[in-house]
Amino acid sequence: MGKPVEIVRTDASAADLRHAASRTRDGRLSCRLLAIALVMEGATRAEAAAAGGMDRQTLRDWVHRYNAAGMAGLVDHPRRGRPGSLSTAQMQELKDLVLAGPVPERDGVVRWRGSDLREQIARRFDVKVHERTVGKLLRRLDLVRLQPRPYHPKKDAAAQETFKKTSPSW
Repeated sequence: MGKPVEIVRTDASAADLRHAASRTRDGRLSCRLLAIALVMEGATRAEAAAAGGMDRQTLRDWVHRYNAAGMAGLVDHPRRGRPGSLSTAQMQELKDLVLAGPVPERDGVVRWRGSDLREQIARRFDVKVHERTVGKLLRRLDLVRLQPRPYHPKKDAAAQETFKKTSPSW
């Protein structure tokens, strides 16, 4: 069996760690705090790791981080992830494009669809994205993919009203 984990930080007791674990909304941080509290109370590394839902080596790594930085060392650091395909200025230009709507003579469409916007993004920004990514970009811009009913430019409002008045009510 491995040698016991030594906690050298004494600014918080096991009770303080348990209290902090009950107050946090982060479940992973709560498990780490409870496992370290168990170690402080004298539990073996295997017991504390099993109670915290982790491996013994992982518990050892968290104890080292706790010794170095206290409770703040147990918080997950944000991950950078993959950078976005469009810059902030390009996103704003895309939003302006969608809100302005297409010009049928110039764009060749009467309403924006995901495939149409994908072609516009490729042409304007030289970035190739999937059609599903276009929907994600629109949601990030607080736009929805709802499409209004088609509006015919040569419709006759008077004829529609006449039809409404003369049609039988069911």
